[in-house]
Amino acid sequence: MGEVRIKRVYEDADKEDGVRILVDRLWPRGVSKEAAALDGWLKDVAPSPGLRTWWKHDPKRFREFADRYRSELDGNPAVADLLAIVRGNDRTSLIYAAKDPLVNHALVLRDYLTGIL
Repeated sequence: MGEVRIKRVYEDADKEDGVRILVDRLWPRGVSKEAAALDGWLKDVAPSPGLRTWWKHDPKRFREFADRYRSELDGNPAVADLLAIVRGNDRTSLIYAAKDPLVNHALVLRDYLTGIL
């Protein structure tokens, strides 16, 4: 089973990242496809537009956001696609654009996947 990491899209790509999968619904501002150096983009594994709008990246809402997002992931077929990628590679980096490295959906997604693996 592969290791799952998270990394901001604005950080330089590195061979240590392994397979790089963008897990945001929207393309990150100011980043070219070449600079992103992605191996894939699974926008359907990102939080729903309604959940993202409700949350607004408010740290005070993070715990409730995480609960709601996990509920979305439970019924999301894109999770199986991401799990197949993770299981098929030694290392997978979930690439995200949020500014806060401690309050973002990629953290929740990584922990969710790790719990399944």
